[in-house]
Amino acid sequence: MAKDPVCWMEVNEKEAGSKYVYKGKTFYFCTPRCKETFSTSPEKYLTKLEGDALVERKVVIVGTGGVGATFAFNLMISGLANSIVLIDLAREVAEGHVMDLQHGLSFLPPSQIYVGDFSDCRDADIVVITAGAHMKPGESRIDLVRKNVAIFKELIPQIVQYNPRILLIVSNPVDILTCVTQKLSGYPMNRVIGSGTVLDTSRFKYLLAQKCGVDPRNVHGYIIGEHGDSEVPVWSEVNIGGVPIDDFLDHNARESQSVKEQIFNQVKNAAYEIINRKGGTNFAVSLAIMQIVTSILRDENRILTVSTLLHDYYAIHDVCMSIPTILNRNGISRTIKIKLDESERAKLSSSAKVLEDVFKSLDFD
Repeated sequence: MAKDPVCWMEVNEKEAGSKYVYKGKTFYFCTPRCKETFSTSPEKYLTKLEGDALVERKVVIVGTGGVGATFAFNLMISGLANSIVLIDLAREVAEGHVMDLQHGLSFLPPSQIYVGDFSDCRDADIVVITAGAHMKPGESRIDLVRKNVAIFKELIPQIVQYNPRILLIVSNPVDILTCVTQKLSGYPMNRVIGSGTVLDTSRFKYLLAQKCGVDPRNVHGYIIGEHGDSEVPVWSEVNIGGVPIDDFLDHNARESQSVKEQIFNQVKNAAYEIINRKGGTNFAVSLAIMQIVTSILRDENRILTVSTLLHDYYAIHDVCMSIPTILNRNGISRTIKIKLDESERAKLSSSAKVLEDVFKSLDFD
């Protein structure tokens, strides 16, 4: 005997007139109505127990290239999600990744990892989108825009028809694609998030830590604006354990400025340097994605520099770019208006203008 997963009535498998195969398992139903109810939202019923309910954390990863696959590996190790779905046009590649990941599950907290399609976005807490063309040596993130906007015009409607809770955009140029997703999805701004400058900020902290001889976790500062060439280091707010960076460096003004320029150029050009050497980035960016996903699924209210739609942020309107943002189970809770000096405000405005001009060139309806 089996139990109908909708009404919990016992069903004889041999006599059941209604059955449904999901994730390779056959479920039996007492009536066609129960089958229809189950088929619209399987995960809702699979997580139910008699008299109780399990909390499911479902993450869908669209695109299983280097970034998507590495993120899936990190997510599996974390035990944060108990359902991980991989979707890719190259289904065999996704199947290979899933098999490889599944073979390590005996070492980790239990979870379901499987290849899916867009219908698996239903009931997802987060859909992480890494799909699209990738940056080649000598190419800027903005050079990718037309290729990936065309891809997103096909991709996003297929995802949002199943109404997943939050969309996290990782594909580049991430700020433009976050704005495109906002337009295509019709979602409120809190539910569409770009990975933004979370990685740039981490690079910034690491390089400052190397220079100052401290743990990167004791470096506090942000890279804001575009995830790209016009990004802005907020030097006026950088501190090492509470000590302003200029005091910590203890150099004369000219030497301090030279050090700052050197560090920022390394941050800004890091992706290009890595791409020139190994063809793409995957490790650190997947860890950056983990920070965002963790803050959402664990309702942490963590402040991260994600890309979001701005309204009157230092007179910047209707542009997606990165600023310090509080993330919790609802996605974007609110943005933080940090204090910028006059030079930083001007640079942030210039960064917004770069993105505005690119978006306008798309003639996006």
